[in-house]
Amino acid sequence: MRKIKVGIIGTGNIGTDLLLKLKRSDILECGMFTGRSVDSKGIAIAKELGVPTSTKSIQAIQEDPDCCDIVFDATSANAHKRNALILKELGKLSIDLTPSRIGRMCVPVLNMEECLGETEVNLITCGGQATTPIAYAISRIHPETKYVEIVATIASKSAGKGTRDNIDEFTQTTRDALTEFTGIKNTKAIIILNPAEPPITMHNTIYALIDNPDMDAITAAVIDMENAIRKYVPGYRIVMPPTFENGRVTTTLQVIGLGDYLPRYSGNLDIITCAAVEVAESYAKKKLGGALYE
Repeated sequence: MRKIKVGIIGTGNIGTDLLLKLKRSDILECGMFTGRSVDSKGIAIAKELGVPTSTKSIQAIQEDPDCCDIVFDATSANAHKRNALILKELGKLSIDLTPSRIGRMCVPVLNMEECLGETEVNLITCGGQATTPIAYAISRIHPETKYVEIVATIASKSAGKGTRDNIDEFTQTTRDALTEFTGIKNTKAIIILNPAEPPITMHNTIYALIDNPDMDAITAAVIDMENAIRKYVPGYRIVMPPTFENGRVTTTLQVIGLGDYLPRYSGNLDIITCAAVEVAESYAKKKLGGALYE
C-alpha cells in the first residue's frame, strides 16, 4: 500500500512521541520533522531514523510543500494560530495537538467521520480526549444531567513547557469540549500537576450530578466506551466503575502510555498522540480509497 506523507511541527515530547508511533504505521510515513531548536533530542532521533529534519519550523513545509499531505502541529496554542493560516493556504490537513481551539474539535471515538471532511481538526487536550467520551456516554443515558466536572491529574514530569504555558487554554478548551459533546451547559475542567516521586500515572475523574440515575445503564455505556477507546489507546482503562453517592455519579479512569518515547506514566501525552495517529490514518485510508475502518 502506498503511504501518505505527514509532517510534524514541534520536536519536543509530543512531536517525538508521534514520530516514533508513525514508524509502526502501515499507511503513514514522516516526510518532515521540523522545529526551532538545533539541540532538540527529537531532531537527533529523527536523523538517526533517516527522517528529513529542519529547524525552520513551518517554513520548512512552506519551502517544500510536497513533503507531506497531513501536518501534525505539536507546538503551542499561540504558535498554531499562526501556523493554521499557512497550512490552510498550502491545502494541508492540519491536526492540531495544541489547545488552540481552532478547527473542528475531534474525539476519534465520537465524531471521526464528520471530522474527515474538515481541513483543520483540533484534538482538544489530553484531558479532553480521556474524559469527554465518558461524559458523553453518561449524557446519552441522562441528558438531563445538571452538571459535569472532570479532574485530570498528571505527573509533573510529564508536563513539558508547552503544557505549562497552555494551562489556561487547557482548562477552557476541555470545558468547551465537555459542553459541546454532551449538550450540558454547566461543566468544569481542572488539571492538577502532581510532583510525587515516583511519578504517578495519569488519572481522570468524572463527576456528574444526576437525580435518580440508572446505574446499570450508565455502567454499561461507560464500559462500551472504554472498549471502543482501547482500540486506538491500548493503555486506557476504567479503574473505578461508576458509583452513586449523595446525588453524584463518579467514575475514574487511567491512561498508561505505550512508552514509545516517554515513560509509561506519561499517558497524558500518549492519549493525544494515539488520537492524532488514528485521525491521520483514517484520513489516509479515505484519501487512498480504502475502507474507513478495517
